Amino acid sequence: MSHLWHSTVPVDLSVDFVVVGSGAGGATAAAWLARGGRSVALVEAGTWRDPEHYPSSVFGTMRDLFDDFGTLVARGRALWPIVQGACVGGSTVINSAICVRTPDDLFATWQQQHGIADLRAAVLRHQDALEQELSASPVPTASAGRSNELAMIGAQRLGYDSHVMQRYVAHCQGAGQCLQGCRTRKKQSLNLTFVPEVLARGGHVLSCARVSRVLFKGQRAVGVTGQFRHPQTKKSGARFHVWARRGVIVAASATHSPALLLRSGVRLPALGQFFRAHPGTGVFGLYDEAVDLNVGATQGWSSTAFRQSPGFKLETLAIPPEMIVSRLSGGGTALMEKLRSYRHLAMWVAATRAESVGQVRAGLFGRPAVSYALDQADMMRLRSGLSMVAKTHVAAGAKQILPGIYGLPYALSPDEIGLIDEAPLDPRCYVAILSHLFGGCVMGQDESKSVVNARGQVHGYEGLFVADASVIPTNLGVNPQHTIMGLARTFCDALLT
Repeated sequence: MSHLWHSTVPVDLSVDFVVVGSGAGGATAAAWLARGGRSVALVEAGTWRDPEHYPSSVFGTMRDLFDDFGTLVARGRALWPIVQGACVGGSTVINSAICVRTPDDLFATWQQQHGIADLRAAVLRHQDALEQELSASPVPTASAGRSNELAMIGAQRLGYDSHVMQRYVAHCQGAGQCLQGCRTRKKQSLNLTFVPEVLARGGHVLSCARVSRVLFKGQRAVGVTGQFRHPQTKKSGARFHVWARRGVIVAASATHSPALLLRSGVRLPALGQFFRAHPGTGVFGLYDEAVDLNVGATQGWSSTAFRQSPGFKLETLAIPPEMIVSRLSGGGTALMEKLRSYRHLAMWVAATRAESVGQVRAGLFGRPAVSYALDQADMMRLRSGLSMVAKTHVAAGAKQILPGIYGLPYALSPDEIGLIDEAPLDPRCYVAILSHLFGGCVMGQDESKSVVNARGQVHGYEGLFVADASVIPTNLGVNPQHTIMGLARTFCDALLT
C-alpha cells in the first residue's frame, strides 16, 4: 500500500483500475473494487487531512477543504457559489452526512424517459449494506440542539410531514462542526472509512494530484496523467502517470468530471450538458429564547413533503458565526448591534428541486466553467420554499423573520411574512448557493442525449467509466450522497464479473 503526495520525483504506477476523485463516488468505487480483489489507485486533487488537522475557522476550512477556496461560481443572471469539497474524502468531509434512500419514482423516470435498465433492486441492495457499514442512524435527541427541535415543532403545528434526519454518523456528539470537518471522528466521512480500506487492501492513494487528462490508446482509456501540487504553496511538483489495465473510473464531481473528459478529447454531444442542482438559501427566525446554533447537530431535521409539488425540500442548517455575519445587513457598530441577537437566531433552508438545466465546459487553466440560471418557474419554487420556512418559524414561536431577500425589509413581524410571496423573482435578489449537483455526464440509452450507459461506461469508449453525481440524469429532490454511493457500487459490480 502507499500514499503519495506532492512528490518531487516522477511517479509511474500500474494497477487494474484508476479512480479519479475520492468523494462519495470515487472512494466507494475504489473500496468496492479492492474488496473484489482488484488493484486500485485512487487519485485525488485535494489534500489529505486527518480530523486533528481540520481547521476550526471558516477561513481555514475554505483554504484547506474546499475546492479552490470556494471560488467556483455558476454564471447566469446571478453569480451563485458552488459548494464542493476538495480533499481526500471529497465533499463527505464537509457535508452533514445526510443519508436518504433513492426515491422509487426516480428509478421509474430513469427507465421510462432515459431508457436506463431498472437499477432499483441493485441500488437499494447496496444502500442496505452502506447504511450498516457507515452507521446510518437518526440524530440522537440529546445531540439535536434547539434549532432542530423548534423546526419539528413548527412543522407539527402547520401539519406537514417532517422527520429527524438519518445520517452516516456513529453517536453524534452535536459539536456543530460538520462544515469544518468532524474532529470528533463520529461522522463517517470516506477519508476515515473507505479510503483507509483501499490502502489496507494494497491499493494506492495519490493526494494533491490533479489529473490533467485521461490517456487513451485508440478508443480505450489506459490511464491518467497530471502533476502534483503542494498543499500549502500550491507550487507544481513532479508529474505522475497511473496506468490502468482494466479501466479508468472518473468520479471527480458533476463539475470536474465533464471538464476532465472534455480536456481529454472526449467528444459527445451531451458531454457537459444537463447540469442541475439544488439552489437554496436560508431564512432566519429570531426567538425570545436562546437557540444557540453552535450547539447541537449541524443538520438534524428535514421535510420532503413538498418534493413533488411545488418542488423543494426543507432542512435545518447551523452555520458558523463568521458566515452568519455575511447574512446580516450593515457594518461597523450597526452590524455588531445585530450580532447581539446571535444566540437567539435559527436558520432553516429551502433547497429547490429545480428543473432548469445548465452547462459545464472546460475553462481556463483546466478549471470547469459552469453556466446555470433559474427560469421563472424555478424562482417561484425557491420563493415558495422560503415562504414555507418563514411560516414554520412563526409556527415555532419566532418573534421576527429575517428573509435575506433584496427588496424586502431586513426584518418581518409574524403578520408581515406574506410579503415573501410577493418578493422579486430576480435571482440577484437572493443570497443563494448551489449544492447537490447533478449531470454533465448523464446516463441514458440515446448516445445523442447521454454520456454513459446504465453501467456507467462512456459511450463509444472502452475502459472508461463515470461513477459520481454527474451521471444522474434528473434532479433527485433529496440529498444525493446515498444515491451516488449506491450507483457507484452497482457500476462496479459489472466490472468485477
